[in-house]
Amino acid sequence: MYPTKYHSPKTLPEALAIFAAAESPKYLSGGHTLLPAMKLRLAAHSDLIDLSGIEEMRGITSGNNVLTIGAMTRHDEVANAPAVREIIPALAGCASSIGDRHVRHRGTIGGSVSNNDPAADYPAALLSLGATVITDQRRIAADQFFTGLYETALQPGEILLRVEFPIPKSASYAKFRSIASRYSVVGVFVSQTSGGVRVAVTGAGDGGVFRVKSFEAALNYHFSPDAIAACNVDPAHLMIDANGSSEYRANLIKVMARRALENPGRTSCYN
Repeated sequence: MYPTKYHSPKTLPEALAIFAAAESPKYLSGGHTLLPAMKLRLAAHSDLIDLSGIEEMRGITSGNNVLTIGAMTRHDEVANAPAVREIIPALAGCASSIGDRHVRHRGTIGGSVSNNDPAADYPAALLSLGATVITDQRRIAADQFFTGLYETALQPGEILLRVEFPIPKSASYAKFRSIASRYSVVGVFVSQTSGGVRVAVTGAGDGGVFRVKSFEAALNYHFSPDAIAACNVDPAHLMIDANGSSEYRANLIKVMARRALENPGRTSCYN
């Protein structure tokens, strides 16, 4: 690991000032991707700015038909918060399915969303629920936020502060996961929102999380598991790795979508 300076600011202005003054800074949230990369010397930063001490970036609130979750809120907090479990239970279940208890007690929603791992769970939740990402500079709709593998619309130095989730009519998540990593081989999040049905897939796309418009059209016409029977996913832009071929993932997307629809309001995990 290359030499680096560690900072623990207590306010947002302090964090921004440290970032502006540093040579090659990086914000630190959960650190599950960044720290291993630095240990292996795959990444080098002059300064690490730990955001965990900034109180305004934590917490869960609801009001005006919106559930708001601070970026530094841990996965375990999201999973067990009464407000999340009552208002969007599938989101609480999604958080409880992430990694193991050690990961859930350290990892944050902001870190996961900003990292945009192609097999992470939260990106599918944000995209399906039509969430909005709030930064220190602007508001970004989920449809514009995720731009590619490990890529987002965040600019250098921009801090993700919180995520706003419009409360859906219903939402469910079904995830076929790797036994070893618990990352999604395929995860499908289905939501009935005020703007219609939204179906988001993680773990499968060669460009990261994506929506399945054919499923959405069928479900907007008739919201039931049988509605997608005639729908198929083109494997041309799906991932190929040790977990399966693109054709395997295309079939699995349909299977997970159906299981999500069969278990409304829940998160279902399969190995």
